Amino acid sequence: MLTATSRSRWIVPARATEGRIRLFCVPYAGGGPSVFRTWPDRMSSDIEIWSVHLPGRETRVNEPAIGDLPSLIRALSKAIEPYLDRSFALFGHSIGALIAFELARELRRGGSFLPDHLFVSACPAPQVVDTDRISDLSEDAFFDRLQQFNGTPPEVMAHPELMALMVPTLRADFALRDTYRHVSAPPLQCSISAFAGSDDVIVKAEALEGWSEQTDRQFHLWRLPGDHFFLRDAHNPLVSIVSRVLQGGMRPEARD
Repeated sequence: MLTATSRSRWIVPARATEGRIRLFCVPYAGGGPSVFRTWPDRMSSDIEIWSVHLPGRETRVNEPAIGDLPSLIRALSKAIEPYLDRSFALFGHSIGALIAFELARELRRGGSFLPDHLFVSACPAPQVVDTDRISDLSEDAFFDRLQQFNGTPPEVMAHPELMALMVPTLRADFALRDTYRHVSAPPLQCSISAFAGSDDVIVKAEALEGWSEQTDRQFHLWRLPGDHFFLRDAHNPLVSIVSRVLQGGMRPEARD
C-alpha cells in the first residue's frame, strides 16, 4: 500500500483519491506535472491521476535532466513501483509516450506489473526509425525547431533567462528519441490507444498506426483536432476518451 514513506519526487499527485485505478501521465519534452493539473476536472472520480515528474523541470529544475532512455527508465521504474499496488494505466504525450512504452516493458521484465492500458499521444510507433535528429542542432536551428513544434510559448522563447534554464532539459529530452534504438520484444499484454492531431505536421497519424504491432490486445487510433500539442486544443475530448476507456464505457476497436 502507498504510504507517506513511499512518496517520491518522481511521482506527484494531480488527484490522489482512493480510486480503483491509477493513471500515470508522462509529459512531453520539457513538460512537468503542471501539464496535467486540469485533468481531474473531466476525469471520473474513481481514477487517481499521478504525474511523472522528471529531473530538470518545474520544482526539479536544478537537477540535471537525463538524456539516456535506459538510465531514465531504470530510475523511473524503481520510483514508480510503490504506487503499483492496484490496477494502473500509463499515458504519455510525444516523447512521454516513448517513455511510457519503455516503462511498461521494463515493468514487464520485472515480472510483477503490467498496465491495464497504454495511451500514446503524438508519438510515432517505437519501431519507426526516426532520422530527424534535434538534440545536437546549433542554437539557432534548435530554436527554429522549437517554434515548429509550437510547444513553447512565444513569451518564453523571447525570455533569454528562461530559455537558458529550459534548453539543457529540452536537448536532453530530444536526445532520448535521437539515441533510441528499438529492440524487438513480444507485444504488450494490454490494450493500446493512440492519439494523433489532425493538423500535426511533426507526427502524422500514419506514424502511429504501427503501435498496433506493440499489443496483442485491442488497439485504436483516435484523431483529434489540433497540431502536435492537441492535448491543449483538444483537451476536453482527449481527457474524456481516456476516462471513458478506463471506466470500460468506450472500448478500443478490435484489430482486423
